[in-house]
Amino acid sequence: MSGAGGREAILGSIRRSLGRGPLDEAARATLDARIADPRPNLVPARSDLPQAERVALFTEMAEKVFATVDRVAGPEAVPGAVADYLAQHNLPPALAMAPDAALDAYPWADKPLLAIRRGRAEEADRVAVTGAVMGFAETGTLMMASGPEHPSTLNFLPETHIVVLPAERIGGAYEEGWARLREQGAGEAGDADDGGFMPRTVNLVTGPSRTADIEQTIALGAHGPRRLHIVIVEEEAP
Repeated sequence: MSGAGGREAILGSIRRSLGRGPLDEAARATLDARIADPRPNLVPARSDLPQAERVALFTEMAEKVFATVDRVAGPEAVPGAVADYLAQHNLPPALAMAPDAALDAYPWADKPLLAIRRGRAEEADRVAVTGAVMGFAETGTLMMASGPEHPSTLNFLPETHIVVLPAERIGGAYEEGWARLREQGAGEAGDADDGGFMPRTVNLVTGPSRTADIEQTIALGAHGPRRLHIVIVEEEAP
């Protein structure tokens, strides 16, 4: 079951269980308009700022939830920032990196002691490096979409997750991220009736994994990485 036919079968089953019939034309038009022009909710008002202030707010919000942030001037500084972070935390200079062309564009050869393996995370990996679709100043959250260039295991399996994020990808509200995914998918392969391609999985990550289930004491790394480090690249290469 796939495509528009599968979707209608699933939605039809839900309607029958709720005792509802198909939507009338007026209700369908209202829903279509809302989907076509999604409006941010209440909280995003605090991130309605000039871009430089959004980046500062994103940094502040991310650090409040135990992420660490390093802002570098340009792409040439990324490998050094990653190597310095590993040294500061006594981590091995070995990276499981997403096979993402955007990451390959950084000059990793400038740090020859970094051992880089591109692909999905494996049990022995201690450090993962990925990009992100966007960051949101609203809460310091990262949006990550699964795909061949970003295996989801990199988000969860290694104990340290390093995200390289161009400053231009920092938006205000979550809704901007969904709009970006729709735009990216519009021209990609997929069922035309479904409006184009969307990733199988979208992860919204706010800080490292943590829980307070035991005696209301925060413990990091309970269900995923215990460290989340974000390298914000202020100026991308032309």
